[in-house]
Amino acid sequence: MFSAHNNHFHINLLPSFGLKLIKFSYFFIALFLLSCGDTKTEKTTENKKAAEQIEDTVATDISTKTILCFGDSITAGYGLDDTDDAYPAVLQEKIDSLGLEYTVINSGVSGETTAGGKSRIDWVIKQNMDIFLLELGANDGLRGVALSETRANLQAIIDIVREKSPETTIVLAGMELPPNMGQDYTKGFRQLYADLAEKNNLAFIPFILKDVGGVAALNQSDGIHPTVEGHKIVANTVWETLRPLLKS
Repeated sequence: MFSAHNNHFHINLLPSFGLKLIKFSYFFIALFLLSCGDTKTEKTTENKKAAEQIEDTVATDISTKTILCFGDSITAGYGLDDTDDAYPAVLQEKIDSLGLEYTVINSGVSGETTAGGKSRIDWVIKQNMDIFLLELGANDGLRGVALSETRANLQAIIDIVREKSPETTIVLAGMELPPNMGQDYTKGFRQLYADLAEKNNLAFIPFILKDVGGVAALNQSDGIHPTVEGHKIVANTVWETLRPLLKS
């Protein structure tokens, strides 16, 4: 079993280390296969749903400020019976409970890579956004995409948002990879988020799956995607960074 502690994955040094490490490797092989298994039709459907949700929300809530969560299956709420249980919806509940006039839009697409996000950001940015939460990169890392490419794609997304919506506050959500991806790669992957946040002076969430990644009870049967309870913890992690940015 592995756990997330202090924003890093760690293998517990127990006598069953070998067996657990093997299970750990199978876990991420399954994740890799699942992330690659999205068909073109499924991705098209996901994109269409995300587009329709943005259009509907913007049309009905033009009097409120907007928080757009732009990400992959973590943001989309993959595997949940109701996407209202995904962390963006939990954030909306927190906002509503405080009487703040913000509408959270879920623009997550399962299987999305940073390249995919870069290809659709031009359309998304046409909407008015007060806060843009960027949560992408996990699928890049699990596919072994060159760190320079992932970094360049994320920077391109940030640049487009800055250019076309200069008043929008950008929040960057970091991701981490398991040790079996290689020490140099995992370290570099983690660091690229911190570097981008510092370079662009962004609000930063070091690890969006803190206290959830690798915890069996907080992930679905695939061992990959957060459960309803897992998404509540993800929302709490995001909230720590998001709350100070919200205006009464």
